[in-house]
Amino acid sequence: MELGKVTLILKVMKRIILVIGIVFGLLGWSCSRVDTQPQGLKQSIEKNTADINTAISKISETKGYQLLSLSVDPVAKAIAPGTSFKDSITLGLIAGIYDYQPDTIMMHHNFAYPFRLFKKTGTSNKMIVNLPQRMIFHPKYLHNFIKSDSVLKNDFTISASDYHLYYNSWNNLDYKLTAGLTLSSVDLGSFDISAVSTSFKNYSNSSKYTFTGGYNISTTWQTGDTTKSSFALLKDANVLLKETSVFIGNDFHKREKQYIISIGNIDIKRITGMDSIQVYMGGVLQKTAGAKITDSADTTGSICNKRDILLTFDDGTTAKLSTLIGPALMQLKTLVTSLHDMYLAENIVDYIAINIYYNSR
Repeated sequence: MELGKVTLILKVMKRIILVIGIVFGLLGWSCSRVDTQPQGLKQSIEKNTADINTAISKISETKGYQLLSLSVDPVAKAIAPGTSFKDSITLGLIAGIYDYQPDTIMMHHNFAYPFRLFKKTGTSNKMIVNLPQRMIFHPKYLHNFIKSDSVLKNDFTISASDYHLYYNSWNNLDYKLTAGLTLSSVDLGSFDISAVSTSFKNYSNSSKYTFTGGYNISTTWQTGDTTKSSFALLKDANVLLKETSVFIGNDFHKREKQYIISIGNIDIKRITGMDSIQVYMGGVLQKTAGAKITDSADTTGSICNKRDILLTFDDGTTAKLSTLIGPALMQLKTLVTSLHDMYLAENIVDYIAINIYYNSR
């Protein structure tokens, strides 16, 4: 083959390769452009609520959720030690390693905690308690001693790295608890609780439970001339759902001053002085979308208690938030209520701490 023909063929092949490269480049740019185009409000809210349902579904399958669901136990609710306890306990007074080993022979003078339920078996700067899991998942067995329980395996561990309880009859309370939980050496997560009360009307608390898998849920509550409540569901550091309500006035004439709910990157706001409810996506006000907040007569200003939100999208279609996160609402309410009322802390950890404290003096 002549040299000139070879050169011509090579040039043609180079042009063909160049054209093919340009075509594929344009196709790739076009696909990339489509993939990176921002989602509309409707698509975003559907994705974000799906993330919430997935999170709550995974959480509800954990032992941590089972622990927080103990708020429904009528025995646990009936025996909250805070109603009769008037003393002060610090972590230093109860630090150590303890095993569930009831002593029914040596009776203590205090009628509320007559038996020593836990024997100190080691030293630690934490309060580490080993006890049968039945005492945790069925608190009635913790509060009502049954002799046969003394032979159960101590397979559940509470490890409190921070604890203090200051309480008196004048509604003064200063409380702190940070603890991790394990079952047969398997991590169940951890919780962190603090509460302060200076009078009957002034009270604040914050509670957080961190589940395995990166999920956590927290609540805050503050009463006084201004009442503020909020809860947040997070995956790692990303907010999946957060709700904040602010009321002003006394118990008889409260008025909602501010309400904000965040559903992923969607924020819905109602603030005193605004003519309408505002909807933001990624921090940008949505001018054609809208929202309407609907309440039952006895709502507390929360989607966990008879509040709903009707969303109107750019295309004119609507959807209720209660429908979008319907599968998660019941479990979400359980989590928020339990954290706010500190059932797990009061009816299990406090009961254990007070028993150890009274029987070590």
